[in-house]
Amino acid sequence: MKMEMPDDMSNKPHSLHHVNFPTTDPDRTKEWYGRVFGLQHQDVSKFSNTKVLLLTRNNFDLHFTPVTPDQMVRMAPFHFAIEVYDWDKFLAHLKEQKVRHTRPVERPQNNSKFCYIHDPDGTMVELVYHGNRDDLPAF
Repeated sequence: MKMEMPDDMSNKPHSLHHVNFPTTDPDRTKEWYGRVFGLQHQDVSKFSNTKVLLLTRNNFDLHFTPVTPDQMVRMAPFHFAIEVYDWDKFLAHLKEQKVRHTRPVERPQNNSKFCYIHDPDGTMVELVYHGNRDDLPAF
């Protein structure tokens, strides 16, 4: 059953659908994001002649456009953030995957934590955890 949207939400954004990043090596990018975040490749080549690499967890997508190393320098974003469900287990997962992270920082005012990692192209990924979240997890 579809729920009706409250009137006060009709002019508000729903959520972030996807972000597109440059990549100098789509196969390496697909392997790394699959291994670190469990993202799965969706082959969309039959729908478009664009060489986009689409990776998904079903509740969000990341798109990657192949570029040369020179183009990467001009296009690389500073960072984006991914919220994790369990801080300690995710940091243990990073250790297993041999992915280094910065020193975690805690924010006592909202019981949150964050640190940074870098993908193979050098894009900074902020890992965030909010201990006081009471929303339902997206699987």
